[in-house]
Amino acid sequence: MTSETTEKTTTATVESLDGDVVERARERAAAADRVVVKVGTNSLTDDESKLDRVKLDKLVGDVMDLRREGKDVVLVSSGSVGAGIGHLEQTHLDRDSDEIEESQALSTVGQSLLMRHYTQSFDRFDQSVAQILVTGKDLDSPERLRNFENTVETLLEWGVVPVINENDAVATDELRIGDNDMLSASVALALGVDLLVTLTDVAGVYTGNPKRDPDASVIEAVGSNYDDVRSIIGDSTTTDFGGIQTKVEGARDVAKSGRPAIIAGSAEPDVLARIAAGKSAGTLFVPPTGETDE
Repeated sequence: MTSETTEKTTTATVESLDGDVVERARERAAAADRVVVKVGTNSLTDDESKLDRVKLDKLVGDVMDLRREGKDVVLVSSGSVGAGIGHLEQTHLDRDSDEIEESQALSTVGQSLLMRHYTQSFDRFDQSVAQILVTGKDLDSPERLRNFENTVETLLEWGVVPVINENDAVATDELRIGDNDMLSASVALALGVDLLVTLTDVAGVYTGNPKRDPDASVIEAVGSNYDDVRSIIGDSTTTDFGGIQTKVEGARDVAKSGRPAIIAGSAEPDVLARIAAGKSAGTLFVPPTGETDE
């Protein structure tokens, strides 16, 4: 089967969204000067939960596509607990384990590995990076939030890419938020960025669970049809935390604030360059302003 045929059978258009509205939102995403890119654990690790350097290098190359366009990029990265499991070969542990102490300890091992790989990969482009670990409380406290904003702003002025992750070693609720999905939305809103891109191991938001439903297709755009989409993903997934629900909720929160958001496949070639060029990629969340049917 050719790639063209595959695209035709896996890509769906949501009829209820006006094409001109979707196109304008896509143009806004392309014109974004400041972008939060969130990447999940499965997009960084292999089947044995070890950090996959090929995947990580691909992500870094995609981020640098945005940097070459003159855009500021804030990277929100999951993967510390998963990398810790793989490195210590604690394969008997589940990433969603109820043993919070074990997950916290694993995150401290994995986080150092994660940043080492990020530093080495970005060094190929002479791009400096900085690690920032936060918890939800850091964004809830006005003083801590102000310090966070000032730090990120200074790093961006210096041309540094901040790499943000949850401080799992001291947090508990954050380990259950869902792979930084809600944190990345909170960061995007706190910093007032122009676009949130969530990269995952599937091509976007589907009409069903693509792992079980061979006829499931990617939804091109979400806006006034949000209730229908929420119903679909509620029926197609079974986990209480993580999965597509929190990704959709985070993207929707950003879109409701007037900024576009996108959920796309991390393995898609030149995925961020496509977005910067105004091309279709994954599922676009359209800000409500200007929607004719809302």
